[in-house]
Amino acid sequence: MAGRAAEAVWVEKYRPGGLAEMLGQETIVPLLRSYAEKRSMPHLLFAGPPGTGKTTAALALARDLYGDEWRQNFLELNSSDERGIDTVRTTIKGYARTSPLGGVGFKLLLLDEADNLTAEAQASLRRLMERYSGSCRFILSCNYSSRIIEPIQSRCAVFRFRTYSPAAVKEQLERIAKAEGKRVDAEAFDAILTAASGDMRRAINLLQLTATHADHVTVKTVQENATIPLRREVEGMLGAALAGDFLGARARLYSMFTDRGAAGEEILKAIHSYLPDVAESVLPAREKVRLLEFLAEVDFRLTQGAGDRIQLEAVLAHLAAASPRGP
Repeated sequence: MAGRAAEAVWVEKYRPGGLAEMLGQETIVPLLRSYAEKRSMPHLLFAGPPGTGKTTAALALARDLYGDEWRQNFLELNSSDERGIDTVRTTIKGYARTSPLGGVGFKLLLLDEADNLTAEAQASLRRLMERYSGSCRFILSCNYSSRIIEPIQSRCAVFRFRTYSPAAVKEQLERIAKAEGKRVDAEAFDAILTAASGDMRRAINLLQLTATHADHVTVKTVQENATIPLRREVEGMLGAALAGDFLGARARLYSMFTDRGAAGEEILKAIHSYLPDVAESVLPAREKVRLLEFLAEVDFRLTQGAGDRIQLEAVLAHLAAASPRGP
């Protein structure tokens, strides 16, 4: 039993059991708790970046509403896997039309990543939300609410989840480390917080990854195991580019790809977060604006499948050319 418990995924193992246990999202959780207390709620739309507690909030709401019977009254579907109209017409319709169990007059259906539903599927879903609102309440979770058609948005109470504050993420990490009997240095917590960028799920996964190797987690173990670039590495790469050393900057970029296994999108995000901190004498404000516009273009190219190495080399070339010390 102890071996199996140690192998559990910490994100699931330490997921809050109810809304009262949720950290952060102070403007959202009290409203959801009032729904649970009154046992009455509209359809809901949860929008926000990954790892901000959208799925956790839906599960906690279900537990508070139904108690021990929550599994019989709650269905979760991932719209990335089942995004077509057939899923809406069969799975969702079949569940929504059945009666709930217990004293609550409706069931809950969570559609995770609902912004991946096709337009045809969303149109069909809108009709189901109208027809079966008496027996089922829908919770739509998405990263981009703009991809949800307006007729659905108008039928939902919209909650916009924000990235977690460093204090909230650290508090949860400290709880987990204590429960697991792990000793974590303050510098290691800071490194995890920087790497996670407000994503609670990523922070917990990184803590578990690093704690698997040792009971004492240091900043070195975090740096060795993090699959995304840390600020120190990005600073070194951009420092070389801004000094006009394009080849040196490119070598550091390749090291992040090969030695760390970092993804191009994550490196781009790290560059974006660091640019505002570059001194005016090193990179004038006007050039920062131009580079940020270029980063947005590169980000779009990466989402369309462009080669991440070539695109990021282009970013470094822009930095080297824009710096007063550049070539």
